[in-house]
Parts: sequence; C-alpha cells; structure tokens
Amino acid sequence: MPKKSSNQSGNLFDPSRGTTAIIRDLVKDLDRTPSTRRPSDISRAITSVLSDRHKEEIVEAALLKYYYAEELKPYQAELIKMQMHLESTGKKMIILFDGRDASGKGGTIRRVTRYMNEKRYRVVALGKPNEIQRTELHIKRYIEQFPHAGEIVLFDRSWYNRAMVEPVMGFCSSDQYKRFLKKVNSYEENFILDAGKTVLLKLYFSVSKDEQAKRFERRRNDPLRQWKLSEVDLQAQDLWDEFTEKKRVLLQKTHTSSSKWWVIRSDNKHLARRETMKLILNSIKYRGRSRTLNFKLDPETVIPGNVELKRMAQEKKQFGSALR
Repeated sequence: MPKKSSNQSGNLFDPSRGTTAIIRDLVKDLDRTPSTRRPSDISRAITSVLSDRHKEEIVEAALLKYYYAEELKPYQAELIKMQMHLESTGKKMIILFDGRDASGKGGTIRRVTRYMNEKRYRVVALGKPNEIQRTELHIKRYIEQFPHAGEIVLFDRSWYNRAMVEPVMGFCSSDQYKRFLKKVNSYEENFILDAGKTVLLKLYFSVSKDEQAKRFERRRNDPLRQWKLSEVDLQAQDLWDEFTEKKRVLLQKTHTSSSKWWVIRSDNKHLARRETMKLILNSIKYRGRSRTLNFKLDPETVIPGNVELKRMAQEKKQFGSALR
C-alpha cells in the first residue's frame, strides 16, 4: 500500500509547522505523483528558457502563495459564521483600519471580506470633506456611514485621520487637532458603545520605515500600483518622526479600557492578515465557533495599545525616538 503523503494526512497546513517544511513536503508529493497531463505549448516554451534556479524560485513563490491562501481559509469561514451571528442577533460591528501609508490596511481588508456576504458588510474609504462637511462636526460624515443592525462596516482610515495625517500634513489647525483629542472618547461612548449593541475594533497597522520605503518603491515602479501613490505617500518618509509622535499621542489619549487600540505589526503581510482575522473573531462570541482552529493571538504581531505605548517610551529613552 503506498505511503500516505503529508498532503493526504490533513496536517499540511498546520500553522505550527514551518513554511520551509511545508514547501519541501509539497514538492516531494509532486515528485511522487506522475503527471497525467501533457504541458501546454506555452508552459513548455516558458520552462525551456528558464534556469533551474528560476524554476525553483517560481515554484516556491507559487507554493507560498497557495499555502498562505489555504491557511487563511479556515479563519475566513469563521468570519462568515460570525457575520451570520451578527445578523441573527442584530448586533453591529465597526472596524477601523488606521496607520501609516503602505502598512497593509487595504490588503488586509480584502482578505477579511473575501468570502463574506456582500449584503451584510461595507468598506468605507472617505475622501476629502467637501465645503459643507468642513463646517460640520468632524465625525459626522463617519457617523452617517455607521452600520445597520446585523452589519459590519470596515473603515479604510477613520475619523482618527484628524489625530494623525491631518495635523502632520497641515490639513487641520492645531485647535481642531486638540479639540478632537479632547472629545473623541466621549464621541465613541455616546455614538458607538451605547447600549452594547455595537462592537468597535480600532486597529493601527505599524510598518517599519525600511519596509515602507520598499513598498513605496514598488508602487512607483509598478504601473498597476502607481495609482496608490498620494501626496502623503511622497512625504511620509521625510515626516516619519512627526507621524511617530502623533501615533504616541494617539495611543496615550485615545486607548481606553472600553475602546482599546490594537497595534498590528505588518512588515509580514501574511501574519498581519491572519492575526487580524483572529482578533476580529475573538472580539465577539458566536455560534458554531471551531473547537480545533488556533485562535490564540501572536503577541509579536498583535500588541495592545498601552503595551505599544510603553515600548515607544523605552525606545525614545534608549535611541532618542521610537522606531515605529
């Protein structure tokens, strides 16, 4: 009887296994399985001009992409269960995706919502306020986008723009910035957390300066990503320390026991996406939750805002400024 491969055993995508071991087992399985299909003319033409090294790199990249997608699927299935629970109970969920430019917010949102019921969630990414909105309460246009009963709204940047991008780039006055920080906690208590019907998750995606520079360079050179480059992007590296200081004040003033910030380390995009899904799933009890899936958060990837604040203080004391 032939030996059962790791792929057939069902343990291939065990998160506790190393990626290298998984790739090695996959390749062994492929080597043991005789091909029943003839390669196409296109694939033969491509492989004929590739070196062995390039072939290995392509195979590894393809397998990694496949592995990462497969590892996320059980959590994406749990998100559907959670979504159904919210609908049946009439609860609402608001998830804020804030942080530096090129920190992986958009890619994470796409993975979180990949298989969700499109009728029960919305992704909101508001542009610049118009003339009328500039005369109104800053948070008003965000409140207008809040979820209905049983709905999830994911904000790709939120009202916390007033605490980060706007003051650094000069898009708001110093008085507006200070007034926002003074009132935002009460806004959240009154408009969101009242009566316990709404779950609010505040996520700050934290990318290192070197990784941000690499991602900007990729956007600059890739015609499919050039549209992502903005005025803020072009100045983000030069204004790194200013953004870091605004992050420190943000966590100090707006991380509360009832409305916490969670900092997501996002240099590794896959880990950031997986751990964000776990964090969302851990935020509410829902029916049918898997008893075998690992929901434990990676403490190196997901960090409570108050813990991040202490780390920033230690780095400032040691290096003269926080590193993120």
